[in-house]
Amino acid sequence: MGKRIIVQARGKGSHTYRIRKKAFRFKLKYPQKVEGEGEVVKLLNSPGHTAPTAKIKYAEGVFYIPAFKGMIEGQKIKIGGKEIKEGNILELKDIPIKTPIYCIESRPGDGGKFIKSGGNSATIDKKAENYVFILFPSKKEKKLNPRCRAIIGVVAGSGRLDKPVIKAGKKFYIKKAKSKLWPRTSAVKMNAIDHPFGSGRAKNPKSKIAKRNAPPGKKVGLLRPKKTGKRK
Repeated sequence: MGKRIIVQARGKGSHTYRIRKKAFRFKLKYPQKVEGEGEVVKLLNSPGHTAPTAKIKYAEGVFYIPAFKGMIEGQKIKIGGKEIKEGNILELKDIPIKTPIYCIESRPGDGGKFIKSGGNSATIDKKAENYVFILFPSKKEKKLNPRCRAIIGVVAGSGRLDKPVIKAGKKFYIKKAKSKLWPRTSAVKMNAIDHPFGSGRAKNPKSKIAKRNAPPGKKVGLLRPKKTGKRK
């Protein structure tokens, strides 16, 4: 079976779809199992991220994290310990309930996977013997290992959405920095040969649920949905 045109282009890996490595040259993660003190050497602009990036120097080298709201160059932060202060990297079991946190580890020692975009933060909802429950901005709760680490505070850059993107050209360059295709053509506006939702006089998409074993060109709409139908 032939592939859809967009899927062909994506599979070929042209510059339109390939990630721009330069935009992601800063790897946002903190070091494994290190305790001590770090200093904010510099605040950097990373085009691949929605928040300013902080370069932290510690005894064994440097690492990069998303900056928190109010961070300044030359500021000292603690890695490990139990001091509750903005910017400190602590284990979840040592952080009080209702404290705003970000850059949360999924597993102990992975360097932080959740809550990294500008203006976001999660809170510790409750604690159990073997788990700590985190309330995410989406109002969903997730239980994590108490030895997972997080940074205290709120990610900087919360005002990025306050001013609207007035010109299409500006939006184009914002997306281009991360190598994202924009503008994106609506599927129902395509021809039938280009997309499963293409053609149709009423412009109603066909079933949005793709089959589990569907080939790449057919994998559109709801992929392996847990629930279908109208939300109550």
